[in-house]
Order: sequence, then C-alpha cells, then structure tokens
Amino acid sequence: MALPVVAVVGRPNVGKSTLFNKLVGKRLSIVEDTPGVTRDRIYSECEWRNRKFMIVDTGGIEPKSDDVILAQMRRQAELAIERADVIVFITDVKAGVTADDYDVSRMLRRSGKPIVLCVNKCDTIGEPPADFYEFYSLGLGDPIAISAAHGHGSGDMLDEVFKYFPEDTDEEYDEEYIKVAVIGKPNVGKSSLINRIAGEERVIVSDIAGTTRDATDTVIENEHGKYVFIDTAGIRRKSKVLEKIEHYSVLRAYMAVDRSDVCVIVIDATVGFTDQDSKVAGYAHEQGKGCIVAINKWDAVEDKTGSTMDEFKEKLKKDFSFMSYVPFVFISAKTGQRVDKLFDMINDVNRQNSMRVTTGMLNDVLSYATTRVQPPSDKGRRLKIYYMTQPSTKPPTFVTFVNRADLFHFSYQRYLENQIRQTFGLEGTPVRFIVRERGKNDD
Repeated sequence: MALPVVAVVGRPNVGKSTLFNKLVGKRLSIVEDTPGVTRDRIYSECEWRNRKFMIVDTGGIEPKSDDVILAQMRRQAELAIERADVIVFITDVKAGVTADDYDVSRMLRRSGKPIVLCVNKCDTIGEPPADFYEFYSLGLGDPIAISAAHGHGSGDMLDEVFKYFPEDTDEEYDEEYIKVAVIGKPNVGKSSLINRIAGEERVIVSDIAGTTRDATDTVIENEHGKYVFIDTAGIRRKSKVLEKIEHYSVLRAYMAVDRSDVCVIVIDATVGFTDQDSKVAGYAHEQGKGCIVAINKWDAVEDKTGSTMDEFKEKLKKDFSFMSYVPFVFISAKTGQRVDKLFDMINDVNRQNSMRVTTGMLNDVLSYATTRVQPPSDKGRRLKIYYMTQPSTKPPTFVTFVNRADLFHFSYQRYLENQIRQTFGLEGTPVRFIVRERGKNDD
C-alpha cells in the first residue's frame, strides 16, 4: 500500500531541515541560519519500528507575510499539510511561543489532521528548560522536547507519529491485477489517457479512492487482462504565485510508483523531455519497475511540425539513455491513436519484469559471453566469473560469483547485461547485478 506521509512544518528557522536531515540520515535539505532557505518541499523515505513512511520537509510558514516568495512557501506547506497523514509541528524553545506559532497552530487545527508538537533546541539531556512548558498554551496537547541537532527526543517523537499511521492493510487488489502507475508532469494528459482507456473499453468495474488522497484507481477488466490504473493527476496551477506547485506532483508520482507493477511515463510531445520527466522516470528505474514511455499529443506534433516518429524516437533514446531498455509508444489520448497498443505492452513489460531464468540457461549465456569477450584483467590478474544465478524478480536480479570484485568493471557488467537481454528479451525492465567474491586466493 502507499506509504504514510509525515509533513514537518513550522515557522522559519526553527530547525525543520536539521530534523529532516537527522531522520533520513542524509544532508538533503539545505541548512543555514537564514529564514527561507528551504523554498520547496523536500521528501525522503524513512523507517521506524519496521514501518516505512514518507517524510516531507517544508519551507517556513509566515502566516501574515505579503512577500511573494514567503506566500509561495506558505502555500507549498499547506499542500503538504493537506496530503499528510500526520503533521509534526516544530517550535523553538529559545524563541519561546510567538504570535506566528499561534497562527500556525490554528491553521493546523483547521486541517483536522493528527498533530505532534515538538519543541526544538532542548539540547541538554534531562529535564527540559522552564520555557518548554509555555508551549502547552498552543492547545495541541503534550509537547515533546527534542534536539534536532543532536537527535535527543527523536525516538519519542517518532513513537508518537507512529500512533497515527493508517492501518497497514494488505494490498486491496488480487495478484492477477496489474497495477499501472500513470506518471509524468502535470498537464501532459494522464487523466485524459485513463479516461480514453476507460471510455473505449466500457468495462470499468469501479472508480475507488486510492490510498493516496489525490489519486484515483480505475479498475479495468477486458480481453487483455485485469488492470488497476493509478492516476496521479489532481493538482493544477491556481495563480502565478504557484509556479513551483509541480514539485508536489513528483512526490505523488513517487508514491504511485511504489504501489505499481508497471509505470507508464507520459511525455507531452509538444513540450518534449524535461527535467521533471527525468526525476520521475529515474525513480521508477531505481525502484526496479517495468516502464513504458508514452508520448502523448503526437497528433498535434505530426500536424504542425511534420516531425517523423523516428526522429523523435532518436532524441528520446538520448534523453532516456539511463533507461536504454524502455519501449516507446506514440499516442493521442484525444483521438485514441495507438492507445489500444498499451495493453499488450503493459502485459509484456510486466511479464519481462517478473521473468525468471534457470541457472542452467543463465550459465550457458555466461559461458558464451566470456568465450566471445574475455573478462578484464589487471596487473596479470584476470577476472573469473564462476557462475551466475537469479535469486529474485521485479526486477530480474542476477548474482555473479567472481574471484575479484574489483576486476568486474561496469563496462563488462553492461556487456553481460546486453548478452542476457539479447537472449531472453527483458524489454521494459531494469536488471540488477549483485557481485560476490569467492576464492580470493584463486589465480
């Protein structure tokens, strides 16, 4: 199921980004003693008590500011709050309770979401400072004393957050359903594509709310199989102030990818490949999902520019060089052009992503490949690959046992990957290699 979302909010310069970085174990958010440094939400996966969740860092909220940037940051934080399962409200014991803290607390109460109040910068172990008790006046229950810089109190905070996570239920769909995340930038035609699919097939079983708040799962059964299409559309720009509102769509897409078996990455043919397309596609690749790139609005490009499909595809191959295995399909959600091809492609990519190759067949390919191109050597020592096996699928993962892992260069791994793909297909799916050393003393 989708991961719970925890939004870290508060006024500027109270230590939100420091806490975020401490929890995720990486310096992802910029930390600086200047209000307004964290302009956009940053998000990362965390785990506590064997439960994974998504944590979202936000820019500081200044409720009454008319500054355009601060107003944008406020709206960004409001978006995170709207879609969070739990809100962690960070305050600063050294500054005490401020008028803005009261304003933020009223805004949070209106959201109706569970709120965990934390008083940061309680840096000494033991009894919190006397000023800590002032924060009861915010009316948000018992505050938790924490030190984002040192990590004190973070366990107590996460235990409290954990109480509010939605029940970890089993996946609501049987295994026979292929879950398809339709992802991409806003306004590329994701909803139009799903509406076209549903309208053409006229066999929608149900439209039910998905486990992410602004996603809709469209369940379709037809002669091709059973599918759950996860639509991540929903947010649209509402004013010029919200130019960066697209950033939340990346988080929505990430969460849809986590639920999916196959990702259909929708590209706007009239715009072409963008940085946000790269982020979303890169995440699907990292998560080992089967992928298809659907170039939507192709009818408009053909009519206006006369560009050929081959020309466009060559450019896309360069853009998607990090996913050289991905198939392309040129469609029009508006006219239905080639939309019917998606079902066969989804079935095929899902099958490839789930493919298991026997150890015998795998080692036949390995023997042929190493005979054709000898493994690399260094200073008289040559790489020996003893054998290869496949321990898991989704994505297909291959363990290679070698004498020297440092000799198994990336280029030779890529060569073996290409040989495996040529033999078994594996179109539309990433593959993983795990290298294990054995027999270090062997020549």
